[in-house]
Amino acid sequence: MRSAPKHSAGIVSLAVNRPDPKVLQDFLALKFSLSRRTAKAVVDGRSVWVNRKCVWIARFALKTGDVVEISDAVVKGAVKQGRIASAAGREVQESRKRHVRVLWQDDFYLVCDKPAGLVSCDDPKSVESILREQERIPTLEAVHRLDRDTTGCLMFAKNHASLTAAVEVFKTHKVSKTYHAVVAGKFPYAHQIIDDPIDRQPALSKVNREAFAEEASFLRVRIETGRTNQIRRHLAGIRFPIVGDRVFGLKSARDVRLMRVPRQMLHASTLAMPHPAEKRLEIKVHSPLPADFRGALKLFGMGK
Repeated sequence: MRSAPKHSAGIVSLAVNRPDPKVLQDFLALKFSLSRRTAKAVVDGRSVWVNRKCVWIARFALKTGDVVEISDAVVKGAVKQGRIASAAGREVQESRKRHVRVLWQDDFYLVCDKPAGLVSCDDPKSVESILREQERIPTLEAVHRLDRDTTGCLMFAKNHASLTAAVEVFKTHKVSKTYHAVVAGKFPYAHQIIDDPIDRQPALSKVNREAFAEEASFLRVRIETGRTNQIRRHLAGIRFPIVGDRVFGLKSARDVRLMRVPRQMLHASTLAMPHPAEKRLEIKVHSPLPADFRGALKLFGMGK
């Protein structure tokens, strides 16, 4: 007999009883009527907590008395996805087109407002592929990348010559990129420079505190270099990991609110650089904080 899940503060909490499956993937599939594939995807997304510790192994062995917790928003998304796949079939699901907002463009370049959950390029479902069809520019190419769950300003070149010119500008370090992040913990500094090398390469991040609460802080980060996962690794390295980061973030949670955030709260707010093709012009684009980011600020008492 199934035990009813308890919903509290945006978290679904389930106690593991004696007759329940003792493999995490199977447990989630039973409790939420998901396919095993969908249940595994939820676990792979590092959105499941067992006894307040983040677990990302689908075959994780549960014990009677363990408490499994997961964000209510993640559960609803997984259930909805499963219903779409079973009722309409994969072909209909694939045909649903996603729109990506364009923040700025000219004859050479385009800057979009990247949504969470999509890779930047090199994939049929990437932002690059969506924009090629949406804007009817088959030669569109990504100038740089953002992580799958990072949102905000992402730049594309409309042809290969423009791409080559933009890459040269990026090499000169004349590109200014500002990010906003919500991190776990009360950040004690108004300003801090982090210059720890990443993968043996120089890396520089300039951090400014915008607001703070007892369990989280709102930061503005300007990066002088563009190493892979630079901001996420730098902030985790000083023990203020980004809230919702399933790779470099918290592995256990004291505060239940830290489990409610469905993705890493990192947003590329501004992109500014000399125009690679029009030498006397500057490209400067701003992306406002998305709704889920504002929701995270409100959750921790740092937003309206």
